[in-house]
Amino acid sequence: MAKNVTKVIKLQIPAGKATPAPPVGTVLGPAGINLQEFCTKYNDATKDKMGDVLPVEISIYEDRTFDFVIKTPPTPFLIKKIGNVKKGSSKGRNEVVGKLSKDKLRQIAEIKLPDLNCYTVEEAMKIVAGTATNMGVEVED
Repeated sequence: MAKNVTKVIKLQIPAGKATPAPPVGTVLGPAGINLQEFCTKYNDATKDKMGDVLPVEISIYEDRTFDFVIKTPPTPFLIKKIGNVKKGSSKGRNEVVGKLSKDKLRQIAEIKLPDLNCYTVEEAMKIVAGTATNMGVEVED
């Protein structure tokens, strides 16, 4: 028989660094799941991606068991990491803080493709380019 999901929690946690302390503990504690078990499983699943921030979607069931799905890193995080940009512009597209080549744009789009609402890398590149532009990062042709 299938278990009933009572709660779905979404978090962004640095890979391999989940601890029962806040912010993870404060969000998952009231849900009643075993925090140490979650942290151990998450850290084991993400140890190869150390340094990245990874969104995770945790499904909590009636019997206080859980499953989680790890998503790809957020697009702004990847733009800053791969494009060597320190931080996005505070004025959005009106202030250019860096440049992103087509090769790097394609690299980011290929990473993000499984989590985006599109089917081809070219479509994903358009989505990533829009995010980059709004961050003040210029996309080179």
